[in-house]
Amino acid sequence: MKAIVLLPVLSLLLTGCKPSDSSTASTGSSNSGSNDSVLQAPANYVNGLGRAERNAGATADVASLNQAIGSFQIDKGRFPNNLDELVQEKYLTKVPDAPFGMKIDYDASTGQVKVVKQ
Repeated sequence: MKAIVLLPVLSLLLTGCKPSDSSTASTGSSNSGSNDSVLQAPANYVNGLGRAERNAGATADVASLNQAIGSFQIDKGRFPNNLDELVQEKYLTKVPDAPFGMKIDYDASTGQVKVVKQ
């Protein structure tokens, strides 16, 4: 119930932070575009949260993989041939899943891990 009451207030606050268009500010005329942004502000906010969560997850996964690859390289004197080798040698319990629509790209010659779009 509180979320329903807070949603319009949140959308007004988010819309209030948007820089105003100089052409509408100087004329003082009302346009329907500002109503659209108020209505879409909650959706834009939720989409932004989803993107931030995916990016944070990808960053955390890459950090844990880089740490495991570094440990493997120090112990064995080489980079792992693939990410599954990190699991076989018990540097990781499992290879982390990539966020939706992304894949984990590993270059065995340089030991670099990236999360890229599929």
